[in-house]
Amino acid sequence: MQKTPFVADIYSQRRISGSPRRFQDGLLIALFLLPALILFLLFVIYPIFRSIYFSMFDWNGLGPAVDFVGLQNFKDILSDQVFLKAVWNVLLIVVFSVGLQLPLALGLAVMVGRGLPGRGLFRTIFFMPYVLAEVNVAIMWMLLFNPDPDRGLLNAIAVALSGEPIGWLGNPSLVLFSIFIALTWKYFGFHMLLYLAGLQNIPLEIEEAARIDGANSFQNFFYITLPLLGSTIRTSVYLSVLGSIQQFILVWIMTKGGPINASETLATYMYRFGFIRFQLGYGSAVAIYMFILCLIFSLVYQRLTRQPDYLTGL
Repeated sequence: MQKTPFVADIYSQRRISGSPRRFQDGLLIALFLLPALILFLLFVIYPIFRSIYFSMFDWNGLGPAVDFVGLQNFKDILSDQVFLKAVWNVLLIVVFSVGLQLPLALGLAVMVGRGLPGRGLFRTIFFMPYVLAEVNVAIMWMLLFNPDPDRGLLNAIAVALSGEPIGWLGNPSLVLFSIFIALTWKYFGFHMLLYLAGLQNIPLEIEEAARIDGANSFQNFFYITLPLLGSTIRTSVYLSVLGSIQQFILVWIMTKGGPINASETLATYMYRFGFIRFQLGYGSAVAIYMFILCLIFSLVYQRLTRQPDYLTGL
């Protein structure tokens, strides 16, 4: 349709006045984002590039890094059996977390969020460990795992049942499982809270309609609740895996990676070489491996789980 001169003047005036307006809005957005961008560059991007730089030197952290070794640190890491053991332990923690911890948290969230008597009290009890600092949790579980039956509750129970104490943290075959118990107790409530938040977004009318159509509780859960919790489950798995890869404080305080490297993780391995043995170039190379592992997992996981949320159409 051909515009009249009067209408054309109005359109041209709007275009002229709209350009400065858009520029001002963009400038305002940039000013608001600038502090966060500066902090991100200063505390995330800059340390990554500095770690890449130091990983190519045989450097003890004292004085300038001058002994250039190129990629030798990365080659030495891959040939170290302790590092490979740390990678294996991290994979075991990931499998235990995704295969045991998260399903238990999901099941409890469904029970607590669907009419369980005293559910408010249960929410508080299970979420309370997550509020505690990891240092406190590690010390508490060290006391529980104490090999002396007179001081350790779990060994007092073991002696009462079998007559012999159990070396929870001293047995290479049990130490990783013992640490996983502490990790589960610490983070169980966090994932349960995530699932509870996801359950709150599911309309009750859908489940009631399914019951009217003859669906039982199990069918309701597997065909309605579980698919509608898809985005929440993906977030929970993502956070659990990344947290397992970077796990340090609880493991270091409880075992320091022992006995005989049976509970070594990537973070404890990095800390041992970087801050105990003062091989900061080698430790920086370990940090780069951890970063690459987390980055690859994040990209692949986001690619594989990119699908529409069922709740968007509700």
